[in-house]
Amino acid sequence: MAVSPSSHPEAFLKAATLTEALPWMRRFQGAIFVIKLGGNAMVDEALLQAFADDMVFLHTVGVRPVVVHGGGPQISEALADRGIGSEFVGGYRVTSTEAIPVVREVLREHISADIAARINHHHDMAVVLSGEDNELFTAVRKGAQVDGVAVDLGHVGEVVGVKPNALQQLLSQGKIPVVSSLAPEVDSAAVLNVNADTAAAALAVALKAAKLVLLTDVPGLYDKWPDTQSVVSSMTADELEALLPSLESGMIPKMQACLDAVRGGVSKSAIIDGRLAHSVLLEAFTTDGIGTEVVAP
Repeated sequence: MAVSPSSHPEAFLKAATLTEALPWMRRFQGAIFVIKLGGNAMVDEALLQAFADDMVFLHTVGVRPVVVHGGGPQISEALADRGIGSEFVGGYRVTSTEAIPVVREVLREHISADIAARINHHHDMAVVLSGEDNELFTAVRKGAQVDGVAVDLGHVGEVVGVKPNALQQLLSQGKIPVVSSLAPEVDSAAVLNVNADTAAAALAVALKAAKLVLLTDVPGLYDKWPDTQSVVSSMTADELEALLPSLESGMIPKMQACLDAVRGGVSKSAIIDGRLAHSVLLEAFTTDGIGTEVVAP
């Protein structure tokens, strides 16, 4: 005699969720996901742990996740504690020479180490890397235009080269790389602070990833801002390119990263709401997904 779902609603809901996820799990077996951790998910303990759990889940079902992260709020706090000024221009942090050691310390020794420890609570699989290691990234200095005027961003870089060999070896060993967005400058001993969204996109292209996912603090890209109900669920790269100049400055690096990834051969890129626990799994393993996805034309 069959048991009614109403008698065990939570159990039946969990079973239905797993059943819905099954085709996607099969599809993404062995696929590389590059996932950029940012926004509120980086400073909220519960969300950060949920993110780490999601990485372990992806790894367990055969996906090969690569985590890339920034650290805006933590860097700002550390710089303020040391009396070092900090400002943003055109969505990028102006980074002085004296700020670079602080940025490196926060990104690698605090944030990367914490993410890795949370993942390794389940099993020893996370490995901390920087874009400086094995020339994973190389970069050139990046400037900005504000109202038509050129602005010097200091030690801020744009990735121009990716050597993913060492990272690919880690993936083949069943590891989860946790990458901070610093890069050596081309033909220089200087270290540059690289926007984590653009670094993640460059890495996704170099790794021939199936998916680039950027966690942020909004539900997705708004079609009719400030109408927060107008989230675009899906758009082509051509549609995004046409819309890009009209976006708010803080959203431009994220959507440019999505565009660059898809133009570079990544099948799909997406921005999703990192304020929602397990948002990565919802995006990857449900039919409707969440956030805004960008696909090839």
